Amino acid sequence: MLRRARDDKGENNMRILCSNDDGIHARGLESLIKIAHELSDDVWVVAPQEEQSGAARALTLAHPIRIRKYEERRFSVTGTPSDAVMLGVTKILTDKVPDLILSGVNNGQNIAEDVTVSGTIAAAFLGMSMGIPSIALSLARFSREHVRWEAAEAHGADIVRRLLEEGWPKDVVMNVNFPDLDPAEITEVEITRQGHRDTHQLYAEERKDLRGGKYYWYGFTGDLSDPPEGTDIHAIYAGRISITPLHLALTHDDSHRSLSDAFKVRRWKS
Repeated sequence: MLRRARDDKGENNMRILCSNDDGIHARGLESLIKIAHELSDDVWVVAPQEEQSGAARALTLAHPIRIRKYEERRFSVTGTPSDAVMLGVTKILTDKVPDLILSGVNNGQNIAEDVTVSGTIAAAFLGMSMGIPSIALSLARFSREHVRWEAAEAHGADIVRRLLEEGWPKDVVMNVNFPDLDPAEITEVEITRQGHRDTHQLYAEERKDLRGGKYYWYGFTGDLSDPPEGTDIHAIYAGRISITPLHLALTHDDSHRSLSDAFKVRRWKS
């Protein structure tokens, strides 16, 4: 199990690497840095140069990647969230591997099916695959009018601290979603499982450019689903902070068992 790093005096000496998928200039990244500084003074930032929402676990394999330095501990890369973590660990923080990777705070929820396309969660998975404890944090917004980043800022450090104290397996990342509420309204935390929406929200809107050519822009309907209790969606709807342990073992066990039985009954012929 993973534990928080401490020095001989009992003071926190973690090295924290912050990343995201919304880009180096994203407002949510500033919230993440604030959370990280409540936990440690050794905080570094390596994030995509441009927004990479929906990039999932993509790596930039066919193009060169460049690193840009903004400040002593703040960098961007011309690539994906996974690129940012990979280069942050192997090319920037070469003197000491991070003790913890925090990804976010994402501008929007990463729950249910979102976890398979989220660059925020992908950055955490890349960190996990490199043997570094990793946590993804997102603000579950359902309105574009007012973003309450203070919800994550008020509760984020305590959530991360408690997770580190409890520990979790090395092949797991923690997926934390904050409800879009005033901090005082958030009074409960729920350990959840990944849910599944009963509505299809993604759509492609057709538009025309100034020369009459067609182009398409993805959007989401924002329709609410009817999730069962215990899921990340239900917790967010109820105004609770959702914490979901995620891992990359995607094998469907029931199908594996039934197919194994079916393919044993006769000799295979192509």
